[in-house]
Amino acid sequence: MKKVLIPRKEQKKQVMEDGVERTTLSFYRYVRISDPESFRDALYGKFEALGCLGRIYVASEGINAQMNVPKVNWEKFDAFIQSLEELSGVPYKVAVEEADMPSFYKLTVKVRNKIVADGLDDSSFDVTKTGEYLTAAEMNAYIDDPDAVVVDMRNSYESEVGHFENAVTPDVDTFRDELKVAPELLEAHKEKKVALYCTGGIRCEKASAWLRYNGFKDVKHLKGGIIDYKHQVEAEGLPNKFKGKNFVFDERMGERIGEEVIAHCHLCAKEKSDTHYHCKNQACHVLFIGCETCLKKKGGYCSYKCTLFDALPKWLKKILTKNNHKKKLEQFKKNRLRLS
Repeated sequence: MKKVLIPRKEQKKQVMEDGVERTTLSFYRYVRISDPESFRDALYGKFEALGCLGRIYVASEGINAQMNVPKVNWEKFDAFIQSLEELSGVPYKVAVEEADMPSFYKLTVKVRNKIVADGLDDSSFDVTKTGEYLTAAEMNAYIDDPDAVVVDMRNSYESEVGHFENAVTPDVDTFRDELKVAPELLEAHKEKKVALYCTGGIRCEKASAWLRYNGFKDVKHLKGGIIDYKHQVEAEGLPNKFKGKNFVFDERMGERIGEEVIAHCHLCAKEKSDTHYHCKNQACHVLFIGCETCLKKKGGYCSYKCTLFDALPKWLKKILTKNNHKKKLEQFKKNRLRLS
């Protein structure tokens, strides 16, 4: 029996009104999965039965999960994960904070070639030769060490709203691009101690092996990423050296790590803001940072062009998007707005 597809707006409405308390978490593991399709089906069946929502990728190389779990079913969820040979003992990165809205509104479990799109040929180097882990305390020491360099392995629209003190933040829009430029960008620091960090740690696993393959001898990475760093500094009473917000890939689009607001509104370039929005024009849907004034002025759109375009009749928007207007919209379809 074919499953009935529920429109996104209706999905959001249902979850917003169901009154279920949820725990947002992420986890990953590089592990050999012999039959990704069957593994995917088993995950989907159990997660759906437990009322879990999220986005999970499965590949022959492992699993990458970002999801939320009804608190009432947490023990059942954990028991299931621990019962799987491939996932037993996998560490969870529990969200630093929950927003007013749920982190996810539907459950998606997909089979992919890789659990993170990195553009690398894994057969060309030893992906298991990753760097050692760093604790939060050790990361703080690296940040204060003039003979060490700290590198943000996230995209520039992530580091724009938050990053560690004095970190190298490459101007790239994808992890694939960062891996291309990282060896050359960090060439001057090749003999230094290198510390990598990302959201939850998964990108740094592959990146540390890649840099070691490219001749960097002393490469380590932050265990559990920024999410676990926040939990560690609070639990141990350590100085928090992360400035600003941690971008997350769910409906919340950010968690407050440091109290500082280090970014500016993309629309006026004047007011400080670190809150991301998607343009309401679905033909654009660009991710941008907006202040309250600009958001109100433009009604949730990234530009007046999008405001005007979205007000057109559906039939006309369809024609324009397919023809000349589609080319004009390409400038807005990037991951972020670039101010010139």
